[in-house]
Amino acid sequence: MSVVLWIITGLVLILQLTKNLAPGIGVPLLLAQAVFTLLHGSRRYGWRAILVFSLVTLVVSNAIENLSVLTGFPFGNYHYTQGPFLFLVPYMIGPAYVATGYLAWTIATVLVGEVRRGSSWLATIGTPVVASFAMVAWDLSMDPTFATIQNFWIWEDGGGFFGVPLVNFLGWSLTTYVFMQLFALYLRSFGPNPAAMPEPTTASLVQPLLLYAATASAFVITFLTRERTTVTDAVGQTWRTGDIYETSVITTVYGMLFITVLAALNLARRSAVEPTADSRRAIQARASAGSSS
Repeated sequence: MSVVLWIITGLVLILQLTKNLAPGIGVPLLLAQAVFTLLHGSRRYGWRAILVFSLVTLVVSNAIENLSVLTGFPFGNYHYTQGPFLFLVPYMIGPAYVATGYLAWTIATVLVGEVRRGSSWLATIGTPVVASFAMVAWDLSMDPTFATIQNFWIWEDGGGFFGVPLVNFLGWSLTTYVFMQLFALYLRSFGPNPAAMPEPTTASLVQPLLLYAATASAFVITFLTRERTTVTDAVGQTWRTGDIYETSVITTVYGMLFITVLAALNLARRSAVEPTADSRRAIQARASAGSSS
């Protein structure tokens, strides 16, 4: 399984870093991300738990997105322009929440702590909170480009962040926190028994960090390769695309990449101080020998 996961990790990395250079990569990338999420999550939490995560994320994100398209709450007034649709939201939006949400969740477990059956309330609440920030950091880099430049969705009232309103990011915080918190509560009450599930290895935690960093790096590639022109949002405000791309890189470096570096350093620190599996077995063997004598 570990070899398969590394192969899929490499595939997602390649697709993520080349999606801006070749058309038609979006769907294969999303499929590869879905496979990674299911296989990595099943190895870490078991199949039932990762399916619960996927289902909760799909239902919550689609319900709240549709609510906002209809009422303006909590994201603001907007609509999507490209289908096919699941009600009023493109069907690809939900899997994107799942794929990047799982990466954000993993980063949060590295920074705050793993959530298992019987975990402390600090980890059960703190991990979803941090994961929601990691998700909003992604949207902060993405939304002006996808909305104001590419018009995949339209902000009908405009907004100060290159046509995107503040309320959008507050809505993202709410939505992502809700499905992350529901998953954390599930793990705390019904998740796999900690004794039955091995602790994730450093290598298995590096894989999601690499994919989150690759997601961030795609915004840098966009900045380096896209044409500079001007665009007009729904309320008639004109923006320079070069400014949008440059701001996207700034928020990426000091948002997503900062989060990645912080998680990587924390993971390295933990790996340096925690005993390996072989050393733990040696310690247990010496303890057993000492007690028998």
